[in-house]
Amino acid sequence: MITSTVENYVKQIYLQQQEDPTSLLPMGKLASAMKVVPGTATAMVKTLSDSGLVDYEPRGGIRLTHGGEQLALHVLRRHRILELFLVDVLGLDWSEVHEEAETLEHAVSDKVLERMDKLLNHPQVDPHGDPIPTAKGQIRKVRLIPLSEFAPDTAAEIARVADQDPAFLQFAEKNGLIPGVGLSLLGRDVHADSVTVRLENDVTVTLGGKAAEKILVRAATE
Repeated sequence: MITSTVENYVKQIYLQQQEDPTSLLPMGKLASAMKVVPGTATAMVKTLSDSGLVDYEPRGGIRLTHGGEQLALHVLRRHRILELFLVDVLGLDWSEVHEEAETLEHAVSDKVLERMDKLLNHPQVDPHGDPIPTAKGQIRKVRLIPLSEFAPDTAAEIARVADQDPAFLQFAEKNGLIPGVGLSLLGRDVHADSVTVRLENDVTVTLGGKAAEKILVRAATE
């Protein structure tokens, strides 16, 4: 039986694997991401391995099997459609929908989810710019660059805000740093670890290097 705990683990393993797709995910990193002690994570991973959802090497780490990845993408699809539904239909703030979707993703049926998807006109991304997997378990791969690495004097468009922390999302929205907004990078200050950008409404914003790493952009011509 697929429980909410199983779904949470495979989803988190998938997200962590995206940071380094070619390597096994260390158990310590998974435990930290799940906010549990290593022993608890190891016990769950053994259960996932017995169910054929992960390949587990006790001294190496873990990797999702094809079945595990498909389950993770199904959970992510539910989560991200729910986030968009909560924002676009129910009017919730984008900084508060992550936790709501974390709960609802385990309860919504596939029938209701597909009605939501149709109502939203089959969206490709959620409110934060994260890609929504298809019903067939496919996910659109798009090359995005952190704002901190983007070339100066180049037109770009914000595609994704890679941080679900409510305080950061509120900061991003307050400064107009939301998906779909065009901008250009005016320059970097390596000593202050900051970047300065001009948004499409001619507002100039300076933000620290760590914040700039969380704002992912693509060239405006793409």
